[in-house]
Amino acid sequence: MTSAAHRFVTAQPIPACPPSPPATPAPLPRLDVAILLALKDGARFIEAQLDSLLAQDHPDWHLIVSDDGSADDGAARVRDWAAAHPGVGLRLIRGPGRGHAQNFLHLLRSLDPAPPFAAFCDQDDVWLPGKLDRALSALSAVPEGRPALYFGRVWICNQGLFHLHRSDFWPRPPGFANALVQNIAPGNTIVLNRAAIRLVQRASHGVDRIGAHDWWAYQIITGAGGVVLSDPAPLLLYRQHDRNVIGANRGLRAHLRRWRIVLRGEMRDWTDDNIAALRAASAHLTRHNRALLLAFAAARALPPWRRALALARLGIRRQHRFGTALLWLMTTLGLL
Repeated sequence: MTSAAHRFVTAQPIPACPPSPPATPAPLPRLDVAILLALKDGARFIEAQLDSLLAQDHPDWHLIVSDDGSADDGAARVRDWAAAHPGVGLRLIRGPGRGHAQNFLHLLRSLDPAPPFAAFCDQDDVWLPGKLDRALSALSAVPEGRPALYFGRVWICNQGLFHLHRSDFWPRPPGFANALVQNIAPGNTIVLNRAAIRLVQRASHGVDRIGAHDWWAYQIITGAGGVVLSDPAPLLLYRQHDRNVIGANRGLRAHLRRWRIVLRGEMRDWTDDNIAALRAASAHLTRHNRALLLAFAAARALPPWRRALALARLGIRRQHRFGTALLWLMTTLGLL
């Protein structure tokens, strides 16, 4: 990060939009990006997000908004914003009414034919101007036909976009053994190339239950031997408020909330759903990763004292040692 960007970590108060990540070294060709925005009761913040899309350095994008049965006037605000910006390509569609993850899969399925790139977009963030430029610069270096997923860090902030903190940077390389037990790719930063779009579309056919759309994309792309590109630069303002679907994993309250999820058995249920979905999509996995998936599923059924050892032997770990130790504990207690 530049020194100017670093100063925004401690400045009080901070402006609504800190410096964008460093610009790409050369202008990119005209590459169309489909921005996929899942909307559900997002009226409070949707206009700020839409305005940040309009401020992108990369101008060649169109927006698809899937309204998943909002009870507020979020969809009306999207239509009003589109009317005020007639030059923007925007399509508003009806969501499946089956939750956040399925709404994003619904958006992906709406891309026919697949564009060169697709970016997931949450309704309550604020993108920094260089977000798309950085993603396309990285993804354009991937050989044509190879699935690739790009993601980056975020500035975690409060509802008013103050008190910025950078999200974690993961020390270990991305991979399927990690993806089985941890999602490191924040959905609001993910951009997929055309091959990845097609892969996730095909692999998601008939999949009814997944833990999260971003986790599923990370799993299926690594499982198929695709490329995952991790950018250390924060790409957007990740707004924390009382209606976040998941929220940032930072601070005591966030960790307590996530441990409640674990203790209630929801993490175990998510893992069950992910394994079932990956088994249904096993034709898209490499031979090695199909075997790893089966071994992981079998390890969860072992006697408690053997489960953690089995995961360690398979190389299934979280990004940090402490997280891996907690993973082994969860596995031993039957909470994974």
